Amino acid sequence: MNKKRSVKVILGSTRDGRFSDKPAAWMLEHLKAVENVDAEILDLREYPMPFFAEKETPGHKSKPYEHPAVAAWTAKIAEGDAFVIIAPEYNHGYPAVLKNALDYVYQEWNNKPVAFVSYGSALGARSVEQLREVAVELQMTPIRNALHMPYDVLVAAGKGEAIHDVLAPYVGRAQGLITQLLWWTDALKAARAQ
Repeated sequence: MNKKRSVKVILGSTRDGRFSDKPAAWMLEHLKAVENVDAEILDLREYPMPFFAEKETPGHKSKPYEHPAVAAWTAKIAEGDAFVIIAPEYNHGYPAVLKNALDYVYQEWNNKPVAFVSYGSALGARSVEQLREVAVELQMTPIRNALHMPYDVLVAAGKGEAIHDVLAPYVGRAQGLITQLLWWTDALKAARAQ
């Protein structure tokens, strides 16, 4: 089995002034510090997919979807062995652009672990709870460890505080998340290879 693990960090927000790029870059640093991890950020701004309106559902499609952004997105998901989704909480849920990106893919998500980093109202917990349900339906393994940050983190970053200082209290939780994610990555990668 190939020891290298491909971990994709997905930015779940595309709005101007978003915060998600900051914890994504921070998580990427932590992931790249781990041996045998090849990590990259997938920014949904770079995959401008239309709202899902295909005749065939992703789980039953007879051929790949033709839209260039959808095809590129699907190929990136296929490369991944594991995922970290950075998801703000909007109105007790997660962003529509993220749901659309999740819905365009099916087999490429199957039997792979996913972790969540969230922030905002209620520490982003309601966003993550909804995402866990979607992940199960996509036949993914949502890991237990998640990283939840209060709105105060966004305020501090918005005032210009260094992001490493703002996120310093979360280093231990990030390490725990990565350890658990990679355990599941190895287990599921071995199972998929059988």
